[in-house]
Amino acid sequence: MSKLQNYVNGHWTEGKGEGVPLFDSITGEIIANASTEGLNFEEILHYGRTKGGEKLRKMTFQERGNMIKSLAMYLTKRKEQFYELSYRTGATRVDSWIDIEGGFGNLFANASLRKLFPNQSYHVEGDAIDLSKGGRFMAHHILVPKTGVAVHINAFNFPVWGMLEKCAVNWMAGMPAVVKPATSTSYLTEAVVREIIASNILPEGALQLICGSANTLLDTVESQDVVTFTGSASTGRLLKSHTRIINESVPFNMEADSLNSSILGEDAVPGTPEFDLFISQARSEITVKCGQKCTAIRRMIVPEKLMDDVQIALGKALDKVTIGDPRLKEVRMGALVSKDQVNEVKARVLEITKTASIVYGDFDKLNLIGADSKGAFISPMLLREDKPFQNILSHETEAFGPVATIMPYKNIAEAIELAKMGKGSLVSSIVTNSDEIAKEYVVNAASHHGRILVLNRENAKQSTGHGSPLPQLVHGGPGRAGGGEEMGGIRGIKHYMQRCAIQGSPTTLTEITGIYQPNSAYKEITQHPFQYHWEDIQPGMSLRTHNRTVTDTDIINFANITWDHFYAHTDITSLDGSIFKKRTAHGYFILAAAAGLFVYPNKGPVAANYGLEECRFLRPIYHNDTVYVRLTCKQKVDRDVASAEHPSGIVKWFVEVFDTENELVAVATILTMVEKKQEVFVEMTDYKIAECLNKLTENSESKWGILTAQHMLEHLEYTYKIMSGQIQDFEITTPETILEKVHHSLYNYDKFPKGSSFPTMKKGELENLIHPDLATAKEKFLEAREAYKTFFKENPEAILKNLVFGELNKYESYLLERKHVNHHFEQFDVL
Repeated sequence: MSKLQNYVNGHWTEGKGEGVPLFDSITGEIIANASTEGLNFEEILHYGRTKGGEKLRKMTFQERGNMIKSLAMYLTKRKEQFYELSYRTGATRVDSWIDIEGGFGNLFANASLRKLFPNQSYHVEGDAIDLSKGGRFMAHHILVPKTGVAVHINAFNFPVWGMLEKCAVNWMAGMPAVVKPATSTSYLTEAVVREIIASNILPEGALQLICGSANTLLDTVESQDVVTFTGSASTGRLLKSHTRIINESVPFNMEADSLNSSILGEDAVPGTPEFDLFISQARSEITVKCGQKCTAIRRMIVPEKLMDDVQIALGKALDKVTIGDPRLKEVRMGALVSKDQVNEVKARVLEITKTASIVYGDFDKLNLIGADSKGAFISPMLLREDKPFQNILSHETEAFGPVATIMPYKNIAEAIELAKMGKGSLVSSIVTNSDEIAKEYVVNAASHHGRILVLNRENAKQSTGHGSPLPQLVHGGPGRAGGGEEMGGIRGIKHYMQRCAIQGSPTTLTEITGIYQPNSAYKEITQHPFQYHWEDIQPGMSLRTHNRTVTDTDIINFANITWDHFYAHTDITSLDGSIFKKRTAHGYFILAAAAGLFVYPNKGPVAANYGLEECRFLRPIYHNDTVYVRLTCKQKVDRDVASAEHPSGIVKWFVEVFDTENELVAVATILTMVEKKQEVFVEMTDYKIAECLNKLTENSESKWGILTAQHMLEHLEYTYKIMSGQIQDFEITTPETILEKVHHSLYNYDKFPKGSSFPTMKKGELENLIHPDLATAKEKFLEAREAYKTFFKENPEAILKNLVFGELNKYESYLLERKHVNHHFEQFDVL
């Protein structure tokens, strides 16, 4: 029997001994054995802290985010291979989609958070705090990556999502991970990790995998480590109380199975959309993943007058659920993860039925499709507890399978109290079309739940559902649910970082935070700041403008243009009793006038105005007052560019407007889109072309591909003829679905991939040469290039087709020429 391998200390290795057998949930067959015997967990944790941690901590948030995005794209292309293994866990295609593609989606979602962080390896949190009257002593908070390793101990129900929803967050924070999946489904986790390691996208040491028992894993954790646990509350409490966790004060995040509740609003009577939504959601939560979800509905709290209606309607809905081999399209519910889990669920159901009754389902009667009793199959079970305040077993006992209990309430106050009797849950939901009922429930029940969904006819089609944790929202809950939080956007990332308060002068804190702090020393520059590319701009760079005097005419004209005839600007007879003494300039005129003072008129790296973040008018400016502006770089934020524009970043500029007494009268933060330097491609001037051709000989060899020097020049000649309009009798070969993306790629600074093929060329075959020798080919190449230049000189507005990139104008043709010629001249090492 094959044995799963562990990925530790930079290599795949088997544990010693026979290991623990892992079973196919459908057939009962042994899939593999898993063992960690002989692994040195202390070495594994140390390897992660040093090998992976040092590299991740040095990366910026943008680099980490793009790394995770690349990984998500890589795994998504290979997703189908994981489905076959996922079926063996008992999951249907839909169940597997939640686990597999939900996990990859979590990578994408967390990667996008890079846009909310600065372009550096650590984060600056909140606003600066002035600690002195003179503004020369201040404080701020920064968050830096912890120097330890994230240890993730995961549950069996989501072997892919459970790993990636945690790892995406710790990688974004700059922290490596050691993943310990539940042994029973670790074969699926191992398959995904194999692809991750094979991709070489992550730094070595960023991810390690332990398949099998890890009883001593926590014995050597340190204070800079973070431990997360997903699973049963009892196991979580045991781990949380580990001596090493306590002595080292190791952060421990626990997400435990809980007795989640769903409330049917009193208004949601049979015949309403909300009643149908409740039944549909209840059926889904009972049967998806065969009920093996930490967020599944365990308690259905319904108005006492609707108990029978709910029981009958839900029974009819469950009758439609087909059970069997999850590979079959007609099957809607698969199996539990193992026979042991079947016995565990049965025992818990029997415990609850000491006071409750089974109203749907039978352990002994199963109509299976494409499967038999060898698998870990179980019937959906619906229980009924008519006295939920007296009998508390349904509030304390969880059957981790397709099992739920319905119970009655008299009024919304009782519903709230029953929901709270679960002593803390990951999620609750209420299905109602009454906003008053929804508010009453949410405000009073929120203390006991990590998330609350309000479901009604308005949001039903877009709702992700009761049981779907989302990466943008916190996942966790109080009390029985573990008292932890994970995911939650930026909040989740901060869990793996150390918050530190820093104190010092504004100038010092500007350098530390990478954000200009008011009263910091200005960095005088030799040219206008709008003449610098994004890379060359630094926080603190500053420009003082010349003066401008505001006149009566300015104010009146601005009022007429904007239609802003507020009395302070237009009716000086009404100023008595106001805060204004004279005709007052519009605040937005001051802002506009400030822009007129600091904007650089010539074309340069500043591509566009990107917006305004904040603006304050501190005192009035009257007619005949004189102002000047201090423009200072406040912060730089990287950005992704996917449209037809060159790579750029956002620069935040701190705008201070002063009067001639140097009194501050207005402040604002404006944003500009600033282009990055193009330092990848050599400009293809006539001189450079001639220089490269002189280096090209019959003996020149290509660094990749099969082209000869003459083949390469004839290929370029052909493409120049396309770009000059001589050849246009062809169809665009790029599929319409991706043509825009391919077209936009002309604007980026990425080189063409080595070995990429031209649409008219047969793969692996050289075309027949047209010209007798290389010298002739050079002449014809130059002639074709001249024809291209002449065409656009005479037809500057022309748009021509290209085989790959679609319709191109003059500028886009120039971008293509630069990329294309660079590609081939580099191919023959003549550039």
